[in-house]
Amino acid sequence: MLDRILQHLDALVSFDTRNPPRSIGTDGIFDYLRQQLPGFRVEVTDHGAGAVSLFAVRGTPTRLFNVHLDTVPSSPAWTADPLKLRIEGGRAIGLGACDIKGAAAGLLTAAQATQGDAAFLFSSDEEANDPRCIHAFLSGRHGFREAIVAEPTQCEAILAHRGISSVRMMFKGRAGHASGASALDASAVHHMVRWSSRTLDFVGMESHRRFGGLTGLRFNIGRVEGGIKGNVVAPSAEVRFGFRPLPSHDIGQLHAAFREFAAPEALDAYEELFRGPPLPAGDIALAEESRLQARDLADELGLPIGNAVDFWTEASLFSQAGLIALVYGPGDIAQAHTADEWVALDQLRTYTEKMVQVIGRPL
Repeated sequence: MLDRILQHLDALVSFDTRNPPRSIGTDGIFDYLRQQLPGFRVEVTDHGAGAVSLFAVRGTPTRLFNVHLDTVPSSPAWTADPLKLRIEGGRAIGLGACDIKGAAAGLLTAAQATQGDAAFLFSSDEEANDPRCIHAFLSGRHGFREAIVAEPTQCEAILAHRGISSVRMMFKGRAGHASGASALDASAVHHMVRWSSRTLDFVGMESHRRFGGLTGLRFNIGRVEGGIKGNVVAPSAEVRFGFRPLPSHDIGQLHAAFREFAAPEALDAYEELFRGPPLPAGDIALAEESRLQARDLADELGLPIGNAVDFWTEASLFSQAGLIALVYGPGDIAQAHTADEWVALDQLRTYTEKMVQVIGRPL
């Protein structure tokens, strides 16, 4: 079985699906998937901007498997061609091998080794923070009750993770000579610094919050720009920040707090660039009920349950739409997005064998 998995993974890695630049089309890797899924009804949809999905169905399943095929860009730190799979020391090395083409190779292998009902949704826009494929799928009448989303979880079922939100914030000031008495209060950069101080204090006070093994609010100011030079009062400043709330946090209330930490006269714009709900999605009571349903699903399928994680996945979008959703896949998130990204061969084997059991009716 491992040889077959690696044949698929070698082919999948060879297709350039780096995102950005979001230049993925309906051919290439999607042509390969079509060829490997005989007996499936296959529909390929171009959602624009490099977002392409392939929906494949055999029989009348009620459970959906989702895998994204896009990868992050490769860096100069790679020691060999990132689009050529290497097998070294029990590892499969290649761009996307861990995140998460290894799972795609395992699903193809499992599909070819079974006859059971199955449904796969392959997407190509997860790395873009613009989940057109999933949103389009969920907006239709799909009829699925459960979703298993592949991400690197070391072959453990993940039932809970943080949400995510990213923000662009603009501050305004009054340009002038830095020697003036008004410089302290007129500078947009000074307004931004005061805002950041209040915000970081607030985030620190959230450290007591807990949900399913996760603690506190994750927050990061990732980019700051502003001003002209040292002797000019800054007329404008921009900050990009992101935060990762617990399922028990109210994202809307957090945004309101972050906005209010800026002086009203200094705030020029507050724009949320992306929001992904936590897993499970919903208010605290609904989230806990959904987590228990996902636990029951994992137990039913014989999937070992792992700890909640800090990273975000599109499983939360399925949860938000009312499906029982969990995350399960081969590989370690520590290897995702790294140079010489790799997935352990035994993880690929374990994942695929489990998928054969779950899909059922082996050939």
